[in-house]
Amino acid sequence: MTGGPTPGEAPFENQHAEKPLAPGLYLVATPIGNLEDITLRALRVLRSADRIACEDTRQTAKLLGHFGIRTPTVSYHAHNETSRATVLIEALKSGARIAIVSDAGMPGIADPGAAIAAEAIAAGIAVYPIPGANAALSALIASGLPADRFTFHGFLPSKEGQRRTVLEALRNEATTTPITHIFYETPHRILGALEDIIATFGPTQRVVIARELTKLHEEFSRGTAAELLADYTKRPSIRGEMVLLLDGTPCTASAENTSAPNLAAEVQALMVSGVTEKDALKQVAKDRGIGKSEAYREWQRTKKR
Repeated sequence: MTGGPTPGEAPFENQHAEKPLAPGLYLVATPIGNLEDITLRALRVLRSADRIACEDTRQTAKLLGHFGIRTPTVSYHAHNETSRATVLIEALKSGARIAIVSDAGMPGIADPGAAIAAEAIAAGIAVYPIPGANAALSALIASGLPADRFTFHGFLPSKEGQRRTVLEALRNEATTTPITHIFYETPHRILGALEDIIATFGPTQRVVIARELTKLHEEFSRGTAAELLADYTKRPSIRGEMVLLLDGTPCTASAENTSAPNLAAEVQALMVSGVTEKDALKQVAKDRGIGKSEAYREWQRTKKR
């Protein structure tokens, strides 16, 4: 699939503008900050739908009020997704026109929407994507990092051990082709995430943090993981929604990645000299400046090979 029209096709169409909204499920993207990012098609769908299922009805009410839209709303969020989907699917089977919106951005991308879309498809109901703003893609195209191959991972785990495991898996899956890794992150976890990136990839790992996208205080911080950690540590407070991007270009990976297999050799050498496995892992972790749990996980992975 290419980004442009097929030869012979018109680059733009307005085929639905004058027609009544067809029955089906509409996944409608909403602004991630700047209200001007709502599309004309999104406004038409929201006005014409029989009801709008919202991640937070109070948040969506602000958007609808701004544009004078009076379509009835119903809650549809992570805590009632299963039960609410059943009700909505039954309405769709009867010919309803239902729009799904999240608080901001694209439904289904780290927000409710994907599950009901799958159910609707399984039930033979038409599903329509209504494109618009998305934080991950907006951050990617302005990051300066490779954008032809990328992976969106959602939020990093909140706990350090689980977060390290995710990052180590990315490090160990390094390929010869550049790929950018995209995460959503929160202000109160960003310092810990940067510390774990340094521990896993090294201090020179190239990182971009996109904060408050499309809003008044939009900011892109670009540099090494160590530079961004020093910058954010000095700030009196950290606010705003964030997108964290890691450069997966092979040359930016730390030397630790190529030397990681040697951890097993170091542990084995100490054990041969009479040191217990536990003490050997503790010593190697100390010498490498990594956590004992990380050394243990790498040791276990090596033993399974």
